[in-house]
Amino acid sequence: MMTILWSTDELTAAVAGRLEGCAPAAIGGISIDSRTAAPGDAFFAIRGERFDGHDFVPQALRAGAALAVVSAARRPEGAGPLLVIEDDPLDALERLGRAGRSRAAAEIVAVTGSVGKTGTKEMLRAGFATLGATHAPVGSFNNHWGVPLTLARMPRETRFGIFELGMNHAGEIRPLTRMVRPHVAIVTTVGPVHIEFFSDEAGIAEAKAEIFEGLEPGGTAILNRDNRWFDLLAGRAARAGARIVGFGEHADAAVRLVKAELGPEGSTVHAEIDGSAIAYRLGAPGRHLVQNSLAVIGAAHVLGADLPRFAEALADFRAPKGRGERHRLAHPGGDFTLIDESYNANPASMRAALALLGQAVPAAGGRRIAVLGDMRELGGRSRDLHADLAGPVAEAGADLVFLAGPEMKALWDVLPAARQGGYAATAEALTPVVAEAVRPGDVLMVKASLGSRLGPLVEELRRRFAPAQAAEPRRAAGGAARC
Repeated sequence: MMTILWSTDELTAAVAGRLEGCAPAAIGGISIDSRTAAPGDAFFAIRGERFDGHDFVPQALRAGAALAVVSAARRPEGAGPLLVIEDDPLDALERLGRAGRSRAAAEIVAVTGSVGKTGTKEMLRAGFATLGATHAPVGSFNNHWGVPLTLARMPRETRFGIFELGMNHAGEIRPLTRMVRPHVAIVTTVGPVHIEFFSDEAGIAEAKAEIFEGLEPGGTAILNRDNRWFDLLAGRAARAGARIVGFGEHADAAVRLVKAELGPEGSTVHAEIDGSAIAYRLGAPGRHLVQNSLAVIGAAHVLGADLPRFAEALADFRAPKGRGERHRLAHPGGDFTLIDESYNANPASMRAALALLGQAVPAAGGRRIAVLGDMRELGGRSRDLHADLAGPVAEAGADLVFLAGPEMKALWDVLPAARQGGYAATAEALTPVVAEAVRPGDVLMVKASLGSRLGPLVEELRRRFAPAQAAEPRRAAGGAARC
């Protein structure tokens, strides 16, 4: 039986729409993609850069969507049921998102930062899910459509809501945080990410500080005490009336790292919270995850969670897809390990991924292999920031390095010949070279900005060396009609 997310009457009122045709009395989900629309969903015909959702209303309805939310100016002929609005479906989705936020008596945590947003969000999900009904976005969903979509999908009975807020220009976080209205705002770190769109790194810090403008009265800002922009962020948070909690190794951090035992499969963390000791196991490797887990523990503490129970759940945390997910793949003669970091990259996350590779222990006869693609949106600093990766590559003990993309040529030119595995202008051209080079016992890490297209390289390696995964079942529709 379908779980009811919204009644059709509630949905109609929230989006200020006009129902045409006979629709079910209840809605089970919210969709903006006709390819994944499920029976019982309300399909919002969002306009994207390349596609207009109005063109896919018939497909969504054939897939079982209960109704489609469309603009009166683009109302499809011969399709229905429709929920017609006078403005844009994205505006309607924002209205529904605000309604979703208003009806839920949930504790809300919002996360931003130059790196580490999604991993932090997933740690928060893992911990809070042990304490009550927890809602968080699938994937990143951290932009102008992902955030209202996640709010609109939040069930009324949610106890903890986790949201990720992203940006690449100033002014983009402000409307998102005002929709989400968090009780706790986390800034993981600030670094030279999207620097192409800012005059300097301070501008990035100011843009991240917009998250405090949506904090609920009496809210808390959780900030990286080890980051050079802590004082700026703390000042902006204080101006917004927030309580400030620092995390990190700094002596003044309220959530302070005492010791981390790093391993290839995870870490053991010893920390202090306001002077009280806590130890926990983190189920995915990487010092960067240890650092961000302190912010997660801090959020749980601020919200009065059962800390031992919350922290115990972090042992089950696993790196999300494309952000450190590990695959054991079958090579003739033995297995090798693939670390998938292909979702995105910037100078800070690239260094973290290389450090993760350095922690990995190849099997007998195996090598550490780095497969790297361009980091995007670095502007005039791009060449230097790519070339500067030579140091972290060496520190990781990488035996071979394969590079793709015009920006990565700067790194290729400064690598020792013994480390040069191969260079290609495109990820597509590099894929067969890497596939032929890998051998049993290797640990291979793939990292690049999403636009560099190293994701298909990962998928090709998984296809060539491992069986395909089964698809997930779809849910069935339900509910009486609302005409």
